[in-house]
Amino acid sequence: MKKIGVFTSGGDSPGMNAAIRAVFKTCSHYGITSVGIQRGFNGMIEGDYIELNENNTEGIIRRGGTILKSARSEAFRTPEGREKAYQFLKQSGIEGLVAIGGDGTYRGVRVLREEFNIPAIGIPGTIDNDLYGTEYTLGYDTAVNTAVECMDRIMDTAESHDRMFFVEVMGRDAGFIALHAGMASGAGGILIPEDPDDWNELYAVLEKRGKAGVKEPFLVVVSEGEKEGNAFYLSEQIKTKYPNFDVKVSVLGHVQRGGAPSWFDRVLGGKMGVAAVEALRAGKTDLATGLKGEEIIFTPFEQAVKMHRIPDVETIRMSKILR
Repeated sequence: MKKIGVFTSGGDSPGMNAAIRAVFKTCSHYGITSVGIQRGFNGMIEGDYIELNENNTEGIIRRGGTILKSARSEAFRTPEGREKAYQFLKQSGIEGLVAIGGDGTYRGVRVLREEFNIPAIGIPGTIDNDLYGTEYTLGYDTAVNTAVECMDRIMDTAESHDRMFFVEVMGRDAGFIALHAGMASGAGGILIPEDPDDWNELYAVLEKRGKAGVKEPFLVVVSEGEKEGNAFYLSEQIKTKYPNFDVKVSVLGHVQRGGAPSWFDRVLGGKMGVAAVEALRAGKTDLATGLKGEEIIFTPFEQAVKMHRIPDVETIRMSKILR
């Protein structure tokens, strides 16, 4: 294999740049040309390619986001769009792809493989940590650290005014960020979509506080995918029930996706980037890289997109003891 393309797709996550750099470094090590495809599948369709080199990858390991930029592509969903993408890949001499993103990214390169026989290896890039086949996805560690730092600051205010704060974190389909950030912050309540009893349990705790007239700082972490509702809705329920509680809401939002990646995400991006290039060199395809313990493993795309990773019940159980 003489030329490999790498791109990022879907939501950005800290560590993507570390993975891009690792693809370039590994390709250089093996005498392979590496090409960055800009703006995900949109750039693939439009032939928006740049050759990676020491200059444009220098220092990117420290940067959040993705230097190749990311975008969702409606055009790629059409046969005509994918045909254009293939023609540009062919003209550029790209013989294999490293796709950094989530399950939608994996589905896209699977279709390219089926229609045009282009080998591809995936790297899981999402702060939600919900991709099957890996214990950690790129960006998750940084996102949790960011959330914890924000919550620590919020609790300073909560303690100063004896307030209750509902803090909403990202996690549309999975509660990993809320669960672990809540545990690390000493939250009194953690609401995640995977735990159907969390709201009733929180209500029971607050009922005792309300009857006792307790007015102390209290933190409730809410995953944006919580089935009972978002942080604003839930806080209003509490205000209505207990008007003496001083309740505030903070939504952390996209601040969790930005910022310099943690050491863990930098190293993880590096290891996965090396593994992805070496897998392509070995003739492998349709596989997503993952981490199990200290070992890099591979999961077939078909399995990775069909399965959905959720927090384990034991961690949820322990989190309730610690609240």
